[in-house]
Amino acid sequence: MTKTIFEKIIDREIPANIVYEDNEVLAFMDAFPLSKGHTLVIPKRPIENIYELDDETGAKVMAAVTKVSKALRDAFNPKGLNVVQNNGSYASQSVFHLHFHLIPRYDDEYDGFNYKWDPVSEPGSDDERLEIEKHIKSKLDE
Repeated sequence: MTKTIFEKIIDREIPANIVYEDNEVLAFMDAFPLSKGHTLVIPKRPIENIYELDDETGAKVMAAVTKVSKALRDAFNPKGLNVVQNNGSYASQSVFHLHFHLIPRYDDEYDGFNYKWDPVSEPGSDDERLEIEKHIKSKLDE
């Protein structure tokens, strides 16, 4: 099976600017950053997406996301920070190894990230929302 680019970074087959590492997690600067400090946080174990993530690894990855986010804040004092995680090609996942983008936000001059929240539908009636809520909850019980 072919290694992903992230597995090659983990195995030190290709270079990366690694900013954090422990036994389970690696964080490195994005090779094509959207802003100063744009960093990726990944589990070292190959996990394709969030649907395959176990609770224990998830907790370790999120602890690293928090730690590196605070380091980015302290290092660069951005106006904000986006944490982005995509699953599947339709959702813009291009490397099929779970990863979290930490994107410090500055201003238009230094910010290549364009994120727009534009709802495409009405929220629905109370009954429709209740039915959706029940359906989601039923899947949590499985």
